Amino acid sequence: MASEEEGDGRAIQDSASVRAQLDLILASPEFRAPERGHRFLQYIVEETLEGRSEQLKAYTIAQAVFGRDASFDAQSDPVVRIEAGRIRRALERYYLVCGRSDPIRITIPKGGYAPHFSGREDSSDAGEISALQNRENKRRPLGRERRLSYRDLLLPIGIPALFGVVAVLALVRPLEAYLSPPKGLPAPATSALKSKIRIAVEPFAALGGTVQGADFVKGLADQLIAKLTKVENLVVLAPARSRTEVNGSLFNLQGSALVEGMILHLHVRLINDADGAVIWANQYDRDLRGQNILDAEDEIAAQIAMEISNSQRLNGTGTDP
Repeated sequence: MASEEEGDGRAIQDSASVRAQLDLILASPEFRAPERGHRFLQYIVEETLEGRSEQLKAYTIAQAVFGRDASFDAQSDPVVRIEAGRIRRALERYYLVCGRSDPIRITIPKGGYAPHFSGREDSSDAGEISALQNRENKRRPLGRERRLSYRDLLLPIGIPALFGVVAVLALVRPLEAYLSPPKGLPAPATSALKSKIRIAVEPFAALGGTVQGADFVKGLADQLIAKLTKVENLVVLAPARSRTEVNGSLFNLQGSALVEGMILHLHVRLINDADGAVIWANQYDRDLRGQNILDAEDEIAAQIAMEISNSQRLNGTGTDP
């Protein structure tokens, strides 16, 4: 009976901890998701905590979160799948930027919509180590004195001798510095970074005031950061980084997007932060009908990263054709 009460108390405590972690995520500005994304995450977490994770299907989520009626078809309307992918990326960004030390990690495994809750491994490991130490102390007999060993006799002599050796070495090292020729200082590790090109991906402007346009520019900025970090000679900086903290050349990647119905108009430009000169710019027009918005973000971000990496003006070799 006592074990059942203990198990029930642990479940209630775990549910309260998960809800506290959920509130922390939803209140953080680093969890970049629209309002419907907040409702989506809160709904699937609450349903899982109430023991209804098996009912988290696209059909039930579409009705509960997005207000779809009984005629909803997940094959023709992928809104749940698209939003789940966006929430997965938003959670990854949150735990990468500011949630590394959070006690509970909430993830949505691919292939379903039921969230997974996991705790910090270091806390469990510390608990196991302390338990092992307590068991070892209990095994040690009480009131029994161990016999005196040679180590106990040498400790009063060895410690003063050790301090004497350290004092002698402290006198020898300055003499060695005078007698030996000076050695060249090693090159700083940051010298390799100075040769790389720094690009700050600024938040893109969403024209037209549509929710779809605002969601698109947020997702595109995340994809651009992920693609540009894979380019060998580029260093991608966070948008909020101060200009005084940057050494060497800096380029700002800016842009604006307008979504009219299912037609996307995107303008992107790369500006030299030193003089404001535009060294690269391009326009992208896409018909989003029949295309996943996440696939469009990934495809456009990959094309922009490739064109920037191949830009001759960015590499200082001349003018782009």
